[in-house]
Amino acid sequence: MAAIDITWLGHSAFELRFDTGEVLLLDPWLDNPKFPAGKRIDRCDYILLSHGHFDHTGGVAELSAKYDAPVVAIHEIATYLEGRKVKSIGMNKGGSMRLGPVTATMTHAVHSSSLGDERGELIYAGEAAGYVLTLDNGRSLYFAGDTAVFSDMALIAELYQPELCILPIGDLYTMGPKEAAVACRLLKARKVIGMHWGTFDALTGTPAKLAELVPQGTEVIALEPGSPYRWE
Repeated sequence: MAAIDITWLGHSAFELRFDTGEVLLLDPWLDNPKFPAGKRIDRCDYILLSHGHFDHTGGVAELSAKYDAPVVAIHEIATYLEGRKVKSIGMNKGGSMRLGPVTATMTHAVHSSSLGDERGELIYAGEAAGYVLTLDNGRSLYFAGDTAVFSDMALIAELYQPELCILPIGDLYTMGPKEAAVACRLLKARKVIGMHWGTFDALTGTPAKLAELVPQGTEVIALEPGSPYRWE
């Protein structure tokens, strides 16, 4: 059975390492305060971005250049990156593409999205998104990106039946534990990993609080930055 080693790199950054050797990075802002000490990124085959904010895109151009890894993002972000000579692949919500051992499907998210230009001004970066990653055996995981809870998460459950959901829980800029628990119900999540929490004092949600609120049958997996979790 195919398995993935999932390593939380702090904030909303994740490393997914497949048994076939490929490595996929999700929102790899590696300068975040929770990035694990001593952790090295030794391979990167693909980078997926959920939206344009600096705490999700910071350092992506350098990572892409170092490993010759294409950056997959919504059309507007991909176009912006291409204009700055970053290897990019644009897509949009509802679309799917093959990325090595998985098929990535871009989903909806409820959040804002912008990029900073060279003058420090904010520019339009399309809409925020999430991703469903589906293995060849049909099993899938859902990376929500930054989002509020929204009722169409039930459609994600109906279409893709994600076994593992990676959801923001920090509050203030995304949903907190109360809303994430409702998301778990809508998604019929068997397992959930919290992200976008603890990076800054303002992000007060925790996996422990989420565990108090999730529906019966949903397991909350509390990851430590840098410690791989094997999903199989």
